[in-house]
Amino acid sequence: MQETRSTSDKFFLFIKGLCMGAANKVPGVSGGIVAFVGGFYEEFIYSLQKINLKAFKLLFNGRFKSFFRYVNGSFLVLLLFGMLVSYFSVSKVLDYFLVQKELFVWAAFFGMILGSIYYIGKDFKHWNKSTIPAGLIGLMVGISISFLSPARENDNLLFIFLCGMISVSGMTLPGLSGSFILILLGNYVLLLVDSVNALYDTFAELINGDVSFIENQARLSTLKILAVFTAGSATGLVTLSHLLTYVLKHYKHITTATILGFITGSLGVVWPWKKTIFKTDTTGHPVLDSNGKEIIVNYERYFPDFGIGETWWALFFVLIGISILLALDWYGKNRKKSA
Repeated sequence: MQETRSTSDKFFLFIKGLCMGAANKVPGVSGGIVAFVGGFYEEFIYSLQKINLKAFKLLFNGRFKSFFRYVNGSFLVLLLFGMLVSYFSVSKVLDYFLVQKELFVWAAFFGMILGSIYYIGKDFKHWNKSTIPAGLIGLMVGISISFLSPARENDNLLFIFLCGMISVSGMTLPGLSGSFILILLGNYVLLLVDSVNALYDTFAELINGDVSFIENQARLSTLKILAVFTAGSATGLVTLSHLLTYVLKHYKHITTATILGFITGSLGVVWPWKKTIFKTDTTGHPVLDSNGKEIIVNYERYFPDFGIGETWWALFFVLIGISILLALDWYGKNRKKSA
């Protein structure tokens, strides 16, 4: 897999990293799908598998060039750098729209998940006595989660580390969105919006010579959360690449059926038309958590009112979300034809 890359190849690999990072940030779209249709999924998994005991021996023995070549370092560095840049930019955009146009954001997410179900299921022709029960189990689990009260935001560092491991699942397993799982766990905004924005703001202040964030305990706490989350993600990226290679080799169809059922059943979680119900005290005032945020008790879902323009705009964004996955599918088909 190791090869010499031209400047243009390196540039496009960085661009692919940008796309993969953006996909990992958006619920319903898996970075693995981008890697798959972009034609670099196999090299990505191969490179991750090279981060093993032999690689660490090379690193600890000071053989840095050998280590870099062994793990296909030029490929991983360019790809991961693109993802990092994407995380900052997409985070700022999401932060703005989640506050200003929350309905439209969730409508787009809902469309992307619908498109993801189509993308995974369109070529799946292996329904049998093994895969049907697996799909039904995934469906029932997804539906059950949809009816549960939403998981509360949890800043326990051990849980954050676990979230990091889970969040990278979409990078190694096409079709499974790690950010969607973070929504189910209640930590999507904390880990993929708030913490990334905190790091962005810190860098911006440092560039301007401002170190006042050292006195900002809330900022420092958020940065600690991001560091633990990043460590969990790195651990998950390496370990899951080995585990998923085994699972996909021996139980590919069962795994795909389970993912299809689970995502379908979980659509209720990202239903755009919902009213947030916050916890209140005896006087009717909202109860705040340790970070000063209102505590969400549940969501009251409702059927959209087609008599108002906002509903039609939301439906438009659902179609936009679906179109993104259809565009990925189209690109993948055309790339294969031209190969």
